[in-house]
Amino acid sequence: MSAIFDSRPCKLGEGPLWHPVRQQLFWFDILGKRLLSRKGDDTRDWRFGECVSAAGWIDRDRLLIASETALFTFDLVSGTRRDVITLEADNPVTRSNDGRADPWGGFWIGTMGKNAEPGAGAIYRLYRGELRRLYSPITVANSICFSPDRSHACFSDTITRQVMRQALEPETGWPLGDPEVYLDHTEQGLNPDGAVMDADGNLWLAQWGALRVACYAPDGTFLRAVRFDALQTSCPAFGGPDLTTLYCTSATQGMRRSTLAAHPANGMTFAAPGIARGQPEHRVRL
Repeated sequence: MSAIFDSRPCKLGEGPLWHPVRQQLFWFDILGKRLLSRKGDDTRDWRFGECVSAAGWIDRDRLLIASETALFTFDLVSGTRRDVITLEADNPVTRSNDGRADPWGGFWIGTMGKNAEPGAGAIYRLYRGELRRLYSPITVANSICFSPDRSHACFSDTITRQVMRQALEPETGWPLGDPEVYLDHTEQGLNPDGAVMDADGNLWLAQWGALRVACYAPDGTFLRAVRFDALQTSCPAFGGPDLTTLYCTSATQGMRRSTLAAHPANGMTFAAPGIARGQPEHRVRL
């Protein structure tokens, strides 16, 4: 059973990150240009001058944050930002979207058009100081996550309604060969959004417009779904002391006032305890 974890509404909630050292959840409101966090009754809200969307943890007090122009470190205590590398900074059409740290200490990040312009985005990986473009063109980059055995990554371009699976080189984590279709939601009309893998290698996938996060076995078999009281679920993350709570962000983007009035929890962040055991989020190594 899910419940509201944080009632602050987000225009476009994304990028939930359970910090394993701080035991604290962080997430973003991309269109609100802010980073939010909550630990018990302690809530925080950091504002930025541009869209921010995803993060990985570097150490106790620093995150690597993806924005529409850069990947930068952010000190949670001092509020200091230090740019690491530019990210499509010369392209005013695009912004960052879904992203996640990989098991090798790299960071995968997707971009997309601010108005979902067809093919405007791409998916990149930052690893040992190099930012390499992996896939393009991409319209809405999503579903970036990694298997617990380090054998593969998943990602999606939401408009295709397919989640792809990519084999990874075991020593460095770079892609091996071409990606293959893992899930195809074309017939069901479902829209893959953010995703995370649990400790058993099952994929937990937010499905935009379906009020749920759905779970799929490694072979693509549908296992179950967790319902959330938000039409536009956007990205899940496992957290809590034993990593068995499924958190999920949501969005109000594009919703009619009548819909928001009928479903006021849209845009809030949710928690469902005792769902499955997640993986600890990987540390970014710069």
